[in-house]
Amino acid sequence: MTKVRQHPGRKKPPHPYLSGNFAPIQRVQPLTSCPFTGTIPNDLAGGEYVRNGGNPVANESLGRDAHWFDGDGMLTGVSFHAIGEKGNIQPQFVNQYILTDVFLSTVTSPAIKTPILPSIATLVNPLSSLAVITLRILRTLLLVLLSHLPGSQQAVKKISVANTAILYHDGRALATCESGPPMRVALPGLETVGWFNGERCEGESAPADGSGFGGKGSLSFFREWTTAHPRVDPQTKELLLFHSTFAPPYIQYSIVSPSLSQSTPATFFNAPVPGVQSAKMMHDFGVTRSHSIIMDLPLSLDPLNLAKNKAVVAYDPTSSSRFGVFPRYRPENIQWFETRACCIFHTANSWDTLITDPASGETQVESINMLACRLTSASLVFSAGALAAPVPTASVPDDEKEEEQCRLYYYNFCLADDGRQTIRNQWALSAIPFEFPSLRDSVSMSAARYVYGCSVSDSSFGAALGRAVKMDSLVKMDVTALIARGKKFPPTSISGCVDARNVSEVIASNDVNEPIKIFKMPTGWYAQESRFVPRQDGTDEDDGWLLSYVFDESQLQDDGECSPDATSELWIIDAKSMAGVLAKIQLPQRVPYGLHGNWFSKEDIQSQRPIERLRSLPTLAGKGHRASPMLQAWMGVRRAIELVLA
Repeated sequence: MTKVRQHPGRKKPPHPYLSGNFAPIQRVQPLTSCPFTGTIPNDLAGGEYVRNGGNPVANESLGRDAHWFDGDGMLTGVSFHAIGEKGNIQPQFVNQYILTDVFLSTVTSPAIKTPILPSIATLVNPLSSLAVITLRILRTLLLVLLSHLPGSQQAVKKISVANTAILYHDGRALATCESGPPMRVALPGLETVGWFNGERCEGESAPADGSGFGGKGSLSFFREWTTAHPRVDPQTKELLLFHSTFAPPYIQYSIVSPSLSQSTPATFFNAPVPGVQSAKMMHDFGVTRSHSIIMDLPLSLDPLNLAKNKAVVAYDPTSSSRFGVFPRYRPENIQWFETRACCIFHTANSWDTLITDPASGETQVESINMLACRLTSASLVFSAGALAAPVPTASVPDDEKEEEQCRLYYYNFCLADDGRQTIRNQWALSAIPFEFPSLRDSVSMSAARYVYGCSVSDSSFGAALGRAVKMDSLVKMDVTALIARGKKFPPTSISGCVDARNVSEVIASNDVNEPIKIFKMPTGWYAQESRFVPRQDGTDEDDGWLLSYVFDESQLQDDGECSPDATSELWIIDAKSMAGVLAKIQLPQRVPYGLHGNWFSKEDIQSQRPIERLRSLPTLAGKGHRASPMLQAWMGVRRAIELVLA
């Protein structure tokens, strides 16, 4: 067990996302056996569940700006180790920091008391002055520059903290974040391998040459920034992703084919996507078997906003949302579909509707379908930083005003030959709050029947946004049934929903054909994003289990903080019935409420590419080495600079 910068004896942090089970935990552990109750399904043997999230290692100043999406990436996993001839399963807990450039520079610079990067809260806060934001950015630039000068053990070449999600592609487990390329990690121990540029990966035997994401030139640093939610086609095994930048072309698009593929088109990088006119905060996108969907929403992420007396991150509710649909390999053929302003951070699934031309007999794509978690405002961006959302300077027309909600929405984009861009359907499937969507990986990019997600039992998502959002319900929706009902009895476009019941009403239902099932956590317990693991011999799409980290908040002390010995559990839930917990794994420490995770099968782990070297914490220089007078003088100046910037 390794401890990184423990800070005992602190008073209660004032920030909701730095306290309770949101508070970062700096203790890391290697694979450690865990006790459990119940029965662990044999199909989990050899696999591993891993979840990503931000845990700032420099966490001394608790009164600073902070945001749920800040912090150094920490992976937390449970590996299901098969032991003995009978194949009994022993779960093993492991958590590790992702050794990014930023993390390594921070831990080797003891004077740094707050994160190197400015908080998202500073950038989104409408009360942040130009001077404050400029100083925060200047501090970051100076610390990055300092990391390249004598006395540093780690130069910051990439600013990604890799703290958002994790996925598997072509023999690599990749941790992601919007501010850089993916970072490869090794399974099951979660050691850091190196940056992946789409062609090569640091730490592998093949040299990490080739320009890959971003290409070459002065803007390559920004052009290599990738979405935190790349998509892997379950059939072709292609990795599809986009890059959002501050300079035109603002959105670029890449496809990485699997190395051994003979049937998919060649890999290409940073193809421009035309039609986006400014820098945007673009987190996710949709992908079908034939098309990709870019979301140009009225949520900007643009340093030039400062010159317009606006925050770097700004939402315009009076503007429009635009969805760009284009053939997978031809982004230049994009079609734009426009509708009312909204925010979408996560899509659940996208798929094609096919028709057969009666004259030629050829199959054609008639329309594109997408399921997404639609928010009626950008309040989540602000509340996750403990900030009040700004009041719009321009009024929204009365007929376009909507209550504060986040619901699972269905969109159908018609690809008509007459050139008209029509959104044929756009309405919510259910009135219950719904976020952190997932589904069975093998049916993604097709018309999957079931989508899983998290919810809150408050009557509205807006009520939950008044505090740190905690998920007390796991939801399973039969989206096929709900879409069919919506087409038969169409709700009001945009503002309507197919099923108007709340969480309590759904739970009380005894309908054997209930399209919505909810697993409600016991009082005081809260879940995190769940992931579906399929039963190997299952016949139905929902044959399998949901895995989720859970926490009992009765462990909180009177001041709202977690006791040092507070622990979390990993629950294995029957995905078909959504009614029973098959097993509860007691973890040796708590798992802070975090972001996105994934399931890695035994085959994934065994098929990892060979690793030549791992990243590691730098070894401190020996004290016996005598520095030159000039270096000693510089080190004194350096320490003074670090103290000023700390």
